[in-house]
Amino acid sequence: MKLSEFKFDLPNDLMATHPAQNRDEARMMVIHRDSGKIEHKIFKDIITYFEDGDVMVTNNTKVFPARLYGNKEKTGAKIEVFLLRELDKRIHLWDVLVDPARKIRVGNKLYFGDSDLVAEVIDNTTSRGRTIKFLYDGPDEEFYKVVHSLGETPLPKYIKREPEPEDEERYQTVYAEVTGAVAAPTAGLHFTREVLKRLELKGVDVTPVTLHVGLGTFRQVDVEDLTKHKMDSEQFFVAEETAKIVNKALDAKKRVCAVGTTTMRALESSVSANSRLKPNEGWTDKFVFPPYDFKIANSLITNFHMPESTLLMMAAAFGGYDLVMEAYQEAIKEKYKFFSYGDVMLIL
Repeated sequence: MKLSEFKFDLPNDLMATHPAQNRDEARMMVIHRDSGKIEHKIFKDIITYFEDGDVMVTNNTKVFPARLYGNKEKTGAKIEVFLLRELDKRIHLWDVLVDPARKIRVGNKLYFGDSDLVAEVIDNTTSRGRTIKFLYDGPDEEFYKVVHSLGETPLPKYIKREPEPEDEERYQTVYAEVTGAVAAPTAGLHFTREVLKRLELKGVDVTPVTLHVGLGTFRQVDVEDLTKHKMDSEQFFVAEETAKIVNKALDAKKRVCAVGTTTMRALESSVSANSRLKPNEGWTDKFVFPPYDFKIANSLITNFHMPESTLLMMAAAFGGYDLVMEAYQEAIKEKYKFFSYGDVMLIL
Protein backbone atom coordinates (compact mmCIF):
# COMPACT_ATOMS: atom_id res chain seq x y z
CA MET A 1 0.00 0.00 0.00
CA LYS A 2 0.96 3.62 -0.45
CA LEU A 3 1.39 6.34 2.19
CA SER A 4 -1.12 8.62 0.44
CA GLU A 5 -3.88 6.03 0.96
CA PHE A 6 -3.81 6.94 4.67
CA LYS A 7 -4.35 10.66 4.16
CA PHE A 8 -7.48 12.38 5.45
CA ASP A 9 -8.43 15.91 6.45
CA LEU A 10 -8.88 16.46 10.17
CA PRO A 11 -10.37 19.70 11.54
CA ASN A 12 -8.12 21.26 14.20
CA ASP A 13 -10.91 21.36 16.77
CA LEU A 14 -11.03 17.53 16.83
CA MET A 15 -7.46 17.25 18.15
CA ALA A 16 -7.81 16.63 21.89
CA THR A 17 -5.47 18.82 23.92
CA HIS A 18 -6.91 17.79 27.31
CA PRO A 19 -8.25 14.41 28.46
CA ALA A 20 -11.96 13.67 29.03
CA GLN A 21 -13.13 14.72 32.50
CA ASN A 22 -13.30 11.06 33.58
CA ARG A 23 -11.01 8.46 32.04
CA ASP A 24 -13.75 5.92 31.33
CA GLU A 25 -16.20 8.44 29.85
CA ALA A 26 -14.39 9.05 26.57
CA ARG A 27 -16.56 8.20 23.57
CA MET A 28 -16.01 4.75 22.07
CA MET A 29 -16.71 3.69 18.52
CA VAL A 30 -17.24 -0.08 18.20
CA ILE A 31 -16.49 -1.65 14.82
CA HIS A 32 -17.66 -5.16 13.97
CA ARG A 33 -15.39 -6.62 11.30
CA ASP A 34 -17.76 -9.48 10.44
CA SER A 35 -20.79 -7.29 9.66
CA GLY A 36 -19.25 -3.85 9.07
CA LYS A 37 -21.60 -2.47 11.74
CA ILE A 38 -20.46 0.65 13.64
CA GLU A 39 -21.80 1.52 17.11
CA HIS A 40 -21.36 4.63 19.26
CA LYS A 41 -20.81 4.02 22.98
CA ILE A 42 -18.74 5.34 25.88
CA PHE A 43 -15.65 3.54 27.12
CA LYS A 44 -17.13 2.12 30.33
CA ASP A 45 -19.56 0.12 28.09
CA ILE A 46 -16.56 -2.01 27.08
CA ILE A 47 -17.52 -4.48 29.83
CA THR A 48 -20.53 -5.62 27.75
CA TYR A 49 -18.33 -6.90 24.90
CA PHE A 50 -16.27 -9.32 26.99
CA GLU A 51 -17.13 -12.44 28.95
CA ASP A 52 -15.71 -15.10 31.24
CA GLY A 53 -12.47 -16.56 29.84
CA ASP A 54 -11.70 -13.64 27.53
CA VAL A 55 -8.32 -11.90 27.91
CA MET A 56 -7.23 -8.28 27.72
CA VAL A 57 -3.51 -7.69 27.25
CA THR A 58 -2.28 -4.31 28.51
CA ASN A 59 1.04 -2.50 28.14
CA ASN A 60 2.29 -1.72 31.67
CA THR A 61 5.12 0.60 30.61
CA LYS A 62 5.39 3.80 32.65
CA VAL A 63 6.11 7.24 31.18
CA PHE A 64 8.97 9.02 32.90
CA PRO A 65 9.55 12.81 32.91
CA ALA A 66 12.04 12.67 30.05
CA ARG A 67 12.44 16.37 29.23
CA LEU A 68 15.20 18.14 31.19
CA TYR A 69 16.06 21.84 31.04
CA GLY A 70 19.56 22.95 31.97
CA ASN A 71 22.60 25.07 31.14
CA LYS A 72 25.93 24.61 29.43
CA GLU A 73 29.09 24.98 31.49
CA LYS A 74 31.02 28.26 31.17
CA THR A 75 28.52 30.05 28.89
CA GLY A 76 25.42 29.17 30.95
CA ALA A 77 23.45 28.92 27.68
CA LYS A 78 20.00 27.37 28.10
CA ILE A 79 19.66 23.83 26.78
CA GLU A 80 17.02 21.11 26.55
CA VAL A 81 17.78 17.39 26.79
CA PHE A 82 15.20 14.73 25.93
CA LEU A 83 16.05 11.35 27.47
CA LEU A 84 15.33 8.57 24.97
CA ARG A 85 16.71 5.43 26.61
CA GLU A 86 19.25 4.28 29.13
CA LEU A 87 22.16 2.50 27.46
CA ASP A 88 24.11 1.44 30.56
CA LYS A 89 22.55 1.56 34.01
CA ARG A 90 25.87 1.10 35.83
CA ILE A 91 27.38 4.33 34.52
CA HIS A 92 24.15 6.28 33.78
CA LEU A 93 24.81 6.36 30.03
CA TRP A 94 21.85 7.67 28.01
CA ASP A 95 20.78 8.11 24.42
CA VAL A 96 19.27 11.64 24.18
CA LEU A 97 18.12 14.40 21.84
CA VAL A 98 19.48 17.89 22.48
CA ASP A 99 18.46 21.43 21.62
CA PRO A 100 20.10 23.66 20.37
CA ALA A 101 22.08 20.82 18.80
CA ARG A 102 24.75 22.93 17.09
CA LYS A 103 25.96 24.26 20.45
CA ILE A 104 26.17 20.95 22.30
CA ARG A 105 29.39 19.13 21.47
CA VAL A 106 31.38 16.14 22.67
CA GLY A 107 33.17 17.01 25.92
CA ASN A 108 30.64 19.68 26.99
CA LYS A 109 29.32 19.48 30.54
CA LEU A 110 25.60 20.12 31.07
CA TYR A 111 24.09 21.26 34.37
CA PHE A 112 20.51 20.63 35.51
CA GLY A 113 18.63 22.17 38.43
CA ASP A 114 20.95 23.97 40.86
CA SER A 115 23.74 21.73 39.58
CA ASP A 116 21.95 18.79 41.28
CA LEU A 117 22.73 16.81 38.17
CA VAL A 118 25.70 17.09 35.82
CA ALA A 119 26.19 15.23 32.53
CA GLU A 120 29.02 15.03 30.02
CA VAL A 121 28.49 14.65 26.28
CA ILE A 122 30.30 11.48 25.17
CA ASP A 123 29.31 11.06 21.51
CA ASN A 124 27.31 12.48 18.57
CA THR A 125 24.83 9.92 17.22
CA THR A 126 22.72 11.99 14.78
CA SER A 127 22.34 15.72 14.05
CA ARG A 128 20.31 16.13 17.27
CA GLY A 129 21.24 12.85 18.95
CA ARG A 130 23.93 12.58 21.62
CA THR A 131 25.18 9.99 24.08
CA ILE A 132 25.56 11.55 27.52
CA LYS A 133 26.87 10.23 30.81
CA PHE A 134 25.45 11.54 34.09
CA LEU A 135 28.25 12.13 36.60
CA TYR A 136 26.39 10.80 39.62
CA ASP A 137 27.96 8.74 42.40
CA GLY A 138 24.94 8.16 44.65
CA PRO A 139 22.69 5.07 44.70
CA ASP A 140 20.57 4.33 41.60
CA GLU A 141 17.37 5.01 43.48
CA GLU A 142 18.54 8.54 44.35
CA PHE A 143 19.63 9.18 40.76
CA TYR A 144 16.15 8.35 39.39
CA LYS A 145 14.53 10.47 42.12
CA VAL A 146 16.63 13.47 41.05
CA VAL A 147 15.77 12.90 37.36
CA HIS A 148 12.06 12.64 38.25
CA SER A 149 12.16 15.81 40.32
CA LEU A 150 13.90 17.82 37.57
CA GLY A 151 12.18 16.30 34.53
CA GLU A 152 8.98 17.30 32.80
CA THR A 153 6.35 14.93 31.36
CA PRO A 154 6.83 14.99 27.58
CA LEU A 155 3.47 15.66 25.91
CA PRO A 156 3.02 14.92 22.18
CA LYS A 157 4.10 17.83 19.98
CA TYR A 158 0.61 18.50 18.62
CA ILE A 159 -0.42 19.63 22.14
CA LYS A 160 0.67 23.26 21.95
CA ARG A 161 0.60 24.06 25.65
CA GLU A 162 2.83 23.67 28.66
CA PRO A 163 2.39 20.48 30.72
CA GLU A 164 -0.04 20.99 33.62
CA PRO A 165 -0.26 19.13 36.95
CA GLU A 166 -3.11 16.96 35.60
CA ASP A 167 -0.84 15.62 32.83
CA GLU A 168 1.42 13.89 35.33
CA GLU A 169 -1.53 11.71 36.34
CA ARG A 170 -3.62 11.58 33.18
CA TYR A 171 -0.79 10.95 30.68
CA GLN A 172 -0.16 7.66 32.50
CA THR A 173 -2.24 4.48 32.67
CA VAL A 174 -3.60 3.45 36.08
CA TYR A 175 -1.69 0.14 35.72
CA ALA A 176 1.67 1.66 34.65
CA GLU A 177 4.43 -0.23 36.45
CA VAL A 178 7.70 -0.56 34.52
CA THR A 179 9.44 2.81 33.92
CA GLY A 180 10.87 3.32 30.44
CA ALA A 181 8.43 5.04 28.03
CA VAL A 182 8.72 8.57 26.67
CA ALA A 183 5.12 8.44 25.41
CA ALA A 184 2.04 6.84 26.94
CA PRO A 185 0.37 3.77 25.44
CA THR A 186 -2.75 5.88 24.91
CA ALA A 187 -5.44 3.21 24.46
CA GLY A 188 -4.84 2.28 28.10
CA LEU A 189 -5.50 5.82 29.36
CA HIS A 190 -9.26 5.11 29.35
CA PHE A 191 -9.11 2.33 31.94
CA THR A 192 -10.06 3.07 35.55
CA ARG A 193 -9.68 0.86 38.62
CA GLU A 194 -13.45 0.41 38.50
CA VAL A 195 -13.48 -0.82 34.88
CA LEU A 196 -10.64 -3.23 35.65
CA LYS A 197 -12.53 -4.52 38.71
CA ARG A 198 -15.72 -5.04 36.70
CA LEU A 199 -13.79 -6.97 34.04
CA GLU A 200 -12.25 -9.13 36.75
CA LEU A 201 -15.68 -9.84 38.30
CA LYS A 202 -16.90 -10.91 34.88
CA GLY A 203 -14.05 -13.44 34.61
CA VAL A 204 -11.99 -11.50 32.08
CA ASP A 205 -8.24 -11.97 32.59
CA VAL A 206 -6.24 -8.72 32.37
CA THR A 207 -2.57 -9.54 31.84
CA PRO A 208 0.41 -7.31 30.93
CA VAL A 209 3.21 -7.13 28.43
CA THR A 210 5.79 -4.32 28.50
CA LEU A 211 6.79 -2.26 25.47
CA HIS A 212 8.66 0.95 26.18
CA VAL A 213 7.14 3.44 23.77
CA GLY A 214 9.83 5.56 22.11
CA LEU A 215 9.71 8.85 20.20
CA GLY A 216 9.54 6.82 16.99
CA THR A 217 5.85 6.34 17.70
CA PHE A 218 5.36 9.96 16.51
CA ARG A 219 7.87 9.83 13.64
CA GLN A 220 6.37 10.72 10.28
CA VAL A 221 6.55 8.25 7.43
CA ASP A 222 8.37 10.01 4.60
CA VAL A 223 8.31 7.35 1.86
CA GLU A 224 5.32 6.71 -0.41
CA ASP A 225 6.21 3.01 -0.71
CA LEU A 226 5.49 1.62 2.78
CA THR A 227 7.77 -1.39 2.30
CA LYS A 228 10.69 1.07 2.45
CA HIS A 229 9.77 2.57 5.85
CA LYS A 230 11.91 1.55 8.84
CA MET A 231 10.50 1.68 12.38
CA ASP A 232 12.61 2.71 15.38
CA SER A 233 13.35 -0.21 17.70
CA GLU A 234 11.51 -0.39 21.02
CA GLN A 235 12.30 -2.66 23.96
CA PHE A 236 9.65 -5.19 24.99
CA PHE A 237 9.03 -8.08 27.40
CA VAL A 238 6.43 -10.87 27.28
CA ALA A 239 6.34 -12.92 30.50
CA GLU A 240 5.71 -16.67 30.66
CA GLU A 241 2.57 -16.15 32.75
CA THR A 242 1.08 -13.82 30.11
CA ALA A 243 1.88 -16.31 27.34
CA LYS A 244 0.10 -19.08 29.31
CA ILE A 245 -3.02 -16.97 29.91
CA VAL A 246 -3.24 -15.84 26.27
CA ASN A 247 -2.65 -19.31 24.81
CA LYS A 248 -5.29 -20.85 27.08
CA ALA A 249 -7.81 -18.31 25.75
CA LEU A 250 -6.77 -18.94 22.13
CA ASP A 251 -7.15 -22.70 22.60
CA ALA A 252 -10.64 -22.12 24.04
CA LYS A 253 -11.54 -19.83 21.07
CA LYS A 254 -12.02 -16.89 23.42
CA ARG A 255 -11.54 -13.21 22.75
CA VAL A 256 -7.96 -11.93 23.13
CA CYS A 257 -7.92 -8.13 23.06
CA ALA A 258 -4.76 -6.07 22.58
CA VAL A 259 -5.07 -2.80 24.48
CA GLY A 260 -3.31 -0.50 22.02
CA THR A 261 -1.00 -0.76 19.04
CA THR A 262 2.08 -1.00 21.28
CA THR A 263 0.65 -4.12 22.95
CA MET A 264 -0.14 -5.52 19.51
CA ARG A 265 3.47 -4.96 18.38
CA ALA A 266 4.80 -6.83 21.42
CA LEU A 267 2.39 -9.72 20.78
CA GLU A 268 3.14 -9.95 17.06
CA SER A 269 6.88 -9.84 17.83
CA SER A 270 6.49 -12.95 20.02
CA VAL A 271 4.68 -15.49 17.84
CA SER A 272 5.80 -19.14 18.05
CA ALA A 273 6.03 -21.52 15.07
CA ASN A 274 2.54 -22.87 15.87
CA SER A 275 1.00 -19.36 16.00
CA ARG A 276 0.88 -19.12 19.77
CA LEU A 277 2.36 -16.49 22.08
CA LYS A 278 5.83 -17.28 23.40
CA PRO A 279 7.68 -15.68 26.33
CA ASN A 280 10.10 -13.23 24.77
CA GLU A 281 12.17 -10.12 25.36
CA GLY A 282 14.32 -7.89 23.21
CA TRP A 283 13.88 -5.05 20.74
CA THR A 284 11.29 -4.89 17.99
CA ASP A 285 11.11 -2.76 14.87
CA LYS A 286 8.08 -4.59 13.48
CA PHE A 287 6.05 -2.43 11.11
CA VAL A 288 2.48 -3.60 10.54
CA PHE A 289 0.47 -2.27 7.58
CA PRO A 290 -2.21 -3.82 5.32
CA PRO A 291 -2.41 -6.59 4.36
CA TYR A 292 -1.19 -8.40 7.48
CA ASP A 293 -2.18 -11.70 9.08
CA PHE A 294 -2.50 -11.19 12.85
CA LYS A 295 -1.68 -14.32 14.83
CA ILE A 296 -2.52 -13.56 18.48
CA ALA A 297 -5.12 -10.87 19.26
CA ASN A 298 -8.59 -11.05 17.71
CA SER A 299 -9.77 -7.66 18.99
CA LEU A 300 -8.08 -4.29 19.44
CA ILE A 301 -8.63 -1.14 21.49
CA THR A 302 -6.97 1.90 19.94
CA ASN A 303 -7.35 5.69 19.85
CA PHE A 304 -8.04 7.73 16.71
CA HIS A 305 -4.68 8.43 15.07
CA MET A 306 -2.94 10.99 12.89
CA PRO A 307 -3.26 10.83 9.10
CA GLU A 308 -0.45 8.81 7.48
CA SER A 309 0.76 7.48 10.86
CA THR A 310 2.05 3.95 11.46
CA LEU A 311 -0.58 3.64 14.23
CA LEU A 312 -3.41 4.24 11.75
CA MET A 313 -1.79 1.73 9.38
CA MET A 314 -1.84 -0.97 12.05
CA ALA A 315 -5.49 -0.22 12.91
CA ALA A 316 -6.36 -0.46 9.19
CA ALA A 317 -4.44 -3.72 8.86
CA PHE A 318 -6.43 -5.15 11.76
CA GLY A 319 -9.90 -3.77 11.07
CA GLY A 320 -9.71 -3.85 7.29
CA TYR A 321 -8.60 -0.79 5.32
CA ASP A 322 -12.00 0.16 3.86
CA LEU A 323 -13.92 -0.31 7.11
CA VAL A 324 -11.42 1.62 9.26
CA MET A 325 -11.14 4.53 6.82
CA GLU A 326 -14.96 4.65 6.63
CA ALA A 327 -15.06 4.63 10.46
CA TYR A 328 -12.62 7.57 10.55
CA GLN A 329 -14.90 9.60 8.27
CA GLU A 330 -17.82 8.72 10.54
CA ALA A 331 -15.74 9.79 13.58
CA ILE A 332 -15.04 13.17 11.97
CA LYS A 333 -18.73 13.61 11.10
CA GLU A 334 -19.74 12.69 14.69
CA LYS A 335 -17.01 14.96 16.12
CA TYR A 336 -15.01 12.33 17.96
CA LYS A 337 -11.78 13.63 19.50
CA PHE A 338 -8.51 12.40 18.00
CA PHE A 339 -4.96 11.54 19.17
CA SER A 340 -3.42 10.83 22.57
CA TYR A 341 -6.04 12.49 24.78
CA GLY A 342 -8.89 11.68 22.39
CA ASP A 343 -11.66 9.11 22.08
CA VAL A 344 -11.26 5.42 21.43
CA MET A 345 -12.16 2.66 19.01
CA LEU A 346 -12.87 -1.01 19.78
CA ILE A 347 -12.39 -3.31 16.78
CA LEU A 348 -14.06 -6.72 17.19
